[in-house]
Amino acid sequence: MAKTNYTFEKRQKELAKKKKQEEKRLKKIAAKEEQPQDGASQPPADEAAVS
Repeated sequence: MAKTNYTFEKRQKELAKKKKQEEKRLKKIAAKEEQPQDGASQPPADEAAVS
C-alpha cells in the first residue's frame, strides 16, 4: 500500500491560500485607486453652490 504524501497536500493548500490572499490584496488596491478618482473628478453639489 502506498504511503500518503501529506507534505505535498499541505504545500498545495498553502499555495492556494497565498494565491487567494494575493488576489484579495490586488482587488483592494484596485478598489482604493478607483475610489479617489470618482470623488476628485466631480466636487459635491453643496461645495459648488457655496463657491
